[in-house]
Amino acid sequence: MDCLVNSGHRPKIMVTNDDGIDAPGLRALVQVLVSTNLYEVLVCAPDSEKSAVSHSITWIHALAVKRVEIEGATAYAVSGTPADSASLGISTTLFPSIPDLVISGINMGSNCGYHIVYSGTVAGAREAFLNGIPSVSVSYNWVAGKSNVHDFKLAAEACLPMISAVLAEIKKQRYPERCFVNIDLPTDVVNHKGYKLTKQGKSVVKMGWRQVTSNTQGRRVLSTMTMDTNPEVCTEMDASPISGEHLLFKREVRGAPVLEDDTDYQCLLEGYITVTPLGALSPADIDCQAYFKTLVPGVLESSSSSAL
Repeated sequence: MDCLVNSGHRPKIMVTNDDGIDAPGLRALVQVLVSTNLYEVLVCAPDSEKSAVSHSITWIHALAVKRVEIEGATAYAVSGTPADSASLGISTTLFPSIPDLVISGINMGSNCGYHIVYSGTVAGAREAFLNGIPSVSVSYNWVAGKSNVHDFKLAAEACLPMISAVLAEIKKQRYPERCFVNIDLPTDVVNHKGYKLTKQGKSVVKMGWRQVTSNTQGRRVLSTMTMDTNPEVCTEMDASPISGEHLLFKREVRGAPVLEDDTDYQCLLEGYITVTPLGALSPADIDCQAYFKTLVPGVLESSSSSAL
């Protein structure tokens, strides 16, 4: 990859997300990056909210792309997913050259533990990583009643030292190619305790299901952004007709967080900006490898014996 960060030009940073191109987190990040006058800022993000779509991609249908005015940046809204947006943005089909760094965020809500698997924000960074582009996903631990939209600017400013450090390492050709970085910022971001290297924890909460009785009750969806920034506004999905033969179930959160020392969510709650290196896939624990090392060789022999 021919990174312009090595040629004396301003580094190119491409921003994407899963909350949509109009989300306050993305807009704050772009504003802060532009205000430094150190980077050429590109934006390629979904045209609407695509939270929790994980690493889904659009395969059959064409993507619709529209130019969007964002001061100081070259920006496009994409009809697809975060992974679609990241892929298109780094392809040189939309922009004339490959970005030096992709940043996905700033997400409204933390992305820790197993929730990283569901996250469209993390997927935007992972897609860049899969294509050999250094990338970072960024999330802010929004809490209703405590957080406000201005916190996104504070979060973006708090990320600048890490962004600068990553670009410096890329310029020196020392940045690792086998991982990307997931950053979570604490709720009280102005009083954060600094950066802390962490590892991915387990699931923060468990998901459950509750049976409901009406179409409206079962299909109402509140985005994190809509719910927390404007409590009086409820966004409801377009409800397709459901016959009386169907059972309706609504997802709900159950259980307590899983807290472990030196993991992302635990350190985030302690007030640190967590920095968690991630790979494309999570390898199985060593004890699981040992278990299957014993099991697999005897499977065919056992199957042949039982057939006799």
